[in-house]
Amino acid sequence: MNAKIQLVKTEADYNTVLGIRRTVFIEEQNVPESLEIENEDASFHVLALYEDLAVGTGRWRKTSTGYKLERFAVLQEFRSKGIGREIVRFVLDQIPSEDMIYLHAQESVIKFYKDLGFTIIGSTFIEADIVHAKMIYKKVLR
Repeated sequence: MNAKIQLVKTEADYNTVLGIRRTVFIEEQNVPESLEIENEDASFHVLALYEDLAVGTGRWRKTSTGYKLERFAVLQEFRSKGIGREIVRFVLDQIPSEDMIYLHAQESVIKFYKDLGFTIIGSTFIEADIVHAKMIYKKVLR
């Protein structure tokens, strides 16, 4: 699958990203909007296009511990096509290798992130009424 992944630079693209996240997190997973729409200004957002359709997104932000990857979402009809993997790889390429990279993975996608090189640390926990695990990534120089 060849999706085009790009940094969000316009308000229109940002609104498209929010629409994808609303569909996936708020409507499908019943995450409260107050938890879903937070830390927006502190984050770098990406948009995935497939055949000129906006189908996925993700973001990252600097925290006191390192870089946190968040809000990875692909619209349901475009899942299992490799788009999510392309989004994650694009984001990883944007982040300096010397800093810690981590995320909170929903239980249903832990294997997806393991396959991309992430490792679970600690015990699972509940976030937005969904079981998550903290995972870290060790960037390998290519």
